[in-house]
Amino acid sequence: MDFEPWWLISVPVLFALGWIAARVDIRQMLSETRNLPDSYFKGLNFILNEEPDRAIDAFVEVAKLDPETTELHFALGNLFRRRGEMERAIRVHQSLLARADLPQEEREHAQHELGQDFLKAGMLDRAEQAFQQVLDTRFAVPAVRALIRIYESEHDWPRAIEAVKRLRALVDEPVPQLVHYQCEQAQAALSAKPPDLVAANAALDAADNAAHALRGQARGHASEARIAMLRAAVARHDNNRERERVYLESVLGTAPEYAGLVAEPLLESYRSMGQANQGLQVLTRHYMRYPALDTFNVIFRELRAQNGYAPAWEFARDALRAHPTLLGLDRLLEVELASGNTPPGPNMAPDADLGLLRSLIHKHTQRLDRYACGVCGFEARHFYWQCPGCNSWETYQPRRIEELA
Repeated sequence: MDFEPWWLISVPVLFALGWIAARVDIRQMLSETRNLPDSYFKGLNFILNEEPDRAIDAFVEVAKLDPETTELHFALGNLFRRRGEMERAIRVHQSLLARADLPQEEREHAQHELGQDFLKAGMLDRAEQAFQQVLDTRFAVPAVRALIRIYESEHDWPRAIEAVKRLRALVDEPVPQLVHYQCEQAQAALSAKPPDLVAANAALDAADNAAHALRGQARGHASEARIAMLRAAVARHDNNRERERVYLESVLGTAPEYAGLVAEPLLESYRSMGQANQGLQVLTRHYMRYPALDTFNVIFRELRAQNGYAPAWEFARDALRAHPTLLGLDRLLEVELASGNTPPGPNMAPDADLGLLRSLIHKHTQRLDRYACGVCGFEARHFYWQCPGCNSWETYQPRRIEELA
């Protein structure tokens, strides 16, 4: 390979250019560092020393001295919100929005953060206004999700449904709670004075369509059970007991775990048609396949009413042997004590002893006689489709705590 003399010249030239560039970068860094307020370095030092409160105060001072630091404002606002200092978070984001020179993207960001502040502070009307202002921006999806939460908490089901439709237009994903929004509308129509059966049926038709769109996914039977129960309620208001029975009985097949919620109205439907014994047989057969405490209670009481205490106690003994529960024993003792009769048999305890036994058992069963949310653990004596604690849908199992242990 031939030697080129110009190589000897290019090497020192390149070296000199690199040295000059490095000097310029160092000078620029030193200049920028000198321009930073002392509070900035104090804040960093407090963070390193694990003193977050003093670090926040230092960074607040930086934000006051240099209003151009928008990223620091956003960081401080989010930090205040996480710490529950909602007034300070709101003030930080409002100060950003008050700047006339704030770029449009940063303004949209500040508006969305302000909506989050209002939402966490419980100022739902102001949160709604803030989120509506960013519906046509890059924050549209989280804003619509937040609006759905707001309308849920306000039980404004028509607006919640509209918000879900808007979300479905933005992202291709299922929204399972839509079924329950429609069911809530149907429930409201049935609770009106007088009941609006036309509106209830229309809402349930929409719920059926929403549930159909969810089929094939890994979900439970809660929505199907609820729709059938509401259809039965509509039929009952319409004095169509046969149709009511059909809907309630369908729950036993499509959602057998929810039998305890429909056992009493199903038996009442049979009873209204003069077929109480047939209804009792249907529930008993179902209980043998899917034993549940609430179904046990209904069967025991109906056996006691139809056939007397001997068959009822025989059923109770067999059921409690197969599936022993303190709650089951507590319930049957309650029925017997209320009836004023003691169970058959020469070795059975008198009423006074049964009362003492029941009072002892009842103290232990009170904490077990509840439903529990599978997400937050919130316990309640009544079954809820939406948890009152965490607002999650379909998180309550239709079984008492003792049965889930």
